[in-house]
Amino acid sequence: MDGSWAPVPTDSSGDVQTAGYRFCDQEQNLTAIESVSPICNGKKTTPPASANIAMNGAELFVRALENEGVEYIFGIPGEENLAFLEALRTSSIRLILTRHEQAAGFMAATYGRLTGRPGVCLATLGPGATNFVTSVSYALLGGMPTLFITGQKPIKKSKQGRFQIIDVVGMMEPITKMTKQIVGADSIPVLVREAFRVAVHEKCGPVHLELPEDIAAEETGAATFPVTALRSPRADPRSVEEVARVIRQAANPLLLIAAAANRRRTCAALGEFIEHSGIHFFSTQMGKGVVTEYHRQSLGTAALSAHDYLHCAIDRADVIINVGHDVVEKPPFIMTRDGMKVIHVNYFSAAFDDVYFPQYEIIGDISDALRQLAARIPPDSLAGDGYFRRLRKAIEENIYTKRGSGTFPYTPQHLVSVIRDIMPEDSILSLDNGMYKIWFARNYRATCSYSVLLDNALATMGAGLPAAIAAKMLNPEKKVVAVCGDGGFMMNSQEMETAIRLGTNLTVILLRDNGLGMIRWKQAGMGLPAFGLDFGNPDFVEYAASYGAHGHRITRDGELGITLEHCLQQPGLHLIELPIDYSENESVLNQELQRKTCLL
Repeated sequence: MDGSWAPVPTDSSGDVQTAGYRFCDQEQNLTAIESVSPICNGKKTTPPASANIAMNGAELFVRALENEGVEYIFGIPGEENLAFLEALRTSSIRLILTRHEQAAGFMAATYGRLTGRPGVCLATLGPGATNFVTSVSYALLGGMPTLFITGQKPIKKSKQGRFQIIDVVGMMEPITKMTKQIVGADSIPVLVREAFRVAVHEKCGPVHLELPEDIAAEETGAATFPVTALRSPRADPRSVEEVARVIRQAANPLLLIAAAANRRRTCAALGEFIEHSGIHFFSTQMGKGVVTEYHRQSLGTAALSAHDYLHCAIDRADVIINVGHDVVEKPPFIMTRDGMKVIHVNYFSAAFDDVYFPQYEIIGDISDALRQLAARIPPDSLAGDGYFRRLRKAIEENIYTKRGSGTFPYTPQHLVSVIRDIMPEDSILSLDNGMYKIWFARNYRATCSYSVLLDNALATMGAGLPAAIAAKMLNPEKKVVAVCGDGGFMMNSQEMETAIRLGTNLTVILLRDNGLGMIRWKQAGMGLPAFGLDFGNPDFVEYAASYGAHGHRITRDGELGITLEHCLQQPGLHLIELPIDYSENESVLNQELQRKTCLL
């Protein structure tokens, strides 16, 4: 699927347009709206009739999921899910059996992130449910619509005492938008429909339903509900006018693109606003690529919270238009009580924090808000006094053209430049969490929405490979590469078997430094002695081969580009082991940035 869901906008009169899912392709062209039926693989699916047909609760649950247009369920069933599994056997929904529930949750959340429709995953009770906790949190902070389904022992009559039973609903309460135990089969349709509605309502996120064994077996004749879309309100014209007045008075306004703006529908509106106004822009890590970073007005990505080259622009700006920011993402800059004015433009209001307390807000559909703003701002009026243009040249010279070539092991800058040179513009790069993520956020220029998948909210290790598998499933025609550190990779490396079983054509670049590289950098930066962060590793080439994957080891400079080109052209799962040298963490991210001057 190469589109993403977005709240349905209003027309110029303020009336809501036809309810339904709306998608946007790589060129940001809207497709036709489907008024009731969901869209799967670009085709309408007709929800099956279910009224007055006797079935058990598990069969009705699966029927309700089909009604929502669910394509895949990721997960690991247990004996408490057997009735559900049997209902799934004859369903149009494909079960993707994973090797760990956490990975299933990451895949489902990535499905939600890329399509805007809830991804769905399944686990049993007890340990299966507890293994979901990290991926539920990943979906919550990352704003990814996801339905987590867990089983449970019978609730009307105990047959095994308290064996494996914990309060899963209570456990999920603080980390989901909605969590319910299903206590009667007749209630399944309304709970599934409500779960899907809650998951996609801004801010999007995870929901959870628990299906006990006896409810799964209970007979019911209940019917599913028609699928309708939530309507996003139009931004208040009075708020837009107030903000437009502030922007028109600014000497050096700056635009920030953040996570909630990373919707393909929003790309067009942001691109139009930037072109119309002449404003310079940068992004947070999770807003990366909404507008190509090769754009003449792009100042890059805030990989750090302070002291990088683009922070010279932030210090110079008197107004920052912050589109789609959420305080769960690591701050791209730290607000102070005086100085710049910050404008919050989002589907939902700002959560005030010591580092983020915007003075102005526009709440509502982001695309609508931007178009209303553009109508109130003269063309080419927001370019500033010329400082941002000069700074962009400095960023080009000091970040994008410093390739660090000719060394082995590879430095992060060398690694990023080689991968950027080879990856097609419409490719997808999935990053696990580690030191390299900062370098890719900072040095790798993204060209389109979701061409770089990273997590800067929960920032969990272990998600890079599962996210890449899900991304490739949804975009089989695109080149997909996962970049993982040896620490994060080994947390879910077993999903190589899942990828092999699915016939996934995927490349994994495994960065080996035999330790926790980012924490080493932090430890050294605090002046602490090295301690507790080193570990051993398997022979990764043989490890890949044991799963049936193709293993490659880089042993000298120049090999990575040749090997990556080969892997991208050949079918199957490829793993490239690459030693990495993080010494430039100190020389660049500490020493160079401390020496730099913002006087241009």
